[in-house]
Amino acid sequence: MGRHQPALLGGLFIGVMSALPVIGTANVCCCLWVVTGGVLVVYLQQQNRPDPVETADAVLGGLIAGIIGALIAAAGQYLMYSITGEVWQEAVRESLEQQSEIPPEMRDTLMKFLTGPSLWVMALAIGIPVNAVFAMLGALLGLAFFRKKLPPPTQV
Repeated sequence: MGRHQPALLGGLFIGVMSALPVIGTANVCCCLWVVTGGVLVVYLQQQNRPDPVETADAVLGGLIAGIIGALIAAAGQYLMYSITGEVWQEAVRESLEQQSEIPPEMRDTLMKFLTGPSLWVMALAIGIPVNAVFAMLGALLGLAFFRKKLPPPTQV
């Protein structure tokens, strides 16, 4: 396995699991799929080494996996939005119209912001830093689980 292949696979895991409509909601609870992707990165890194994974390698792998996962998840969510966009837009419009205290100009601005490409840009702007941080935390957790222990030094 190449140097960054565990991070690519971890990012793929994060992105696919996060983009799935029902399963992706598990990310609401402590970014479950993102943390699990970080743990997966360290597990895969450790499988290729006889020596323990360095903390810096684990954190870098988690960072890369988080960024890749955010890009894949945003692309998947954009694809889902393009398929169900009209239904989703109508639900948002009805929800906003029920709020009588919101001025009509603000409703129009919110509708423009919550539809189309701006929604994807917002998903990336939020998803990249959040996924990067939580995937790095998952990688540190993976170190606690999967790092090989060094044998005690022999005394001469």
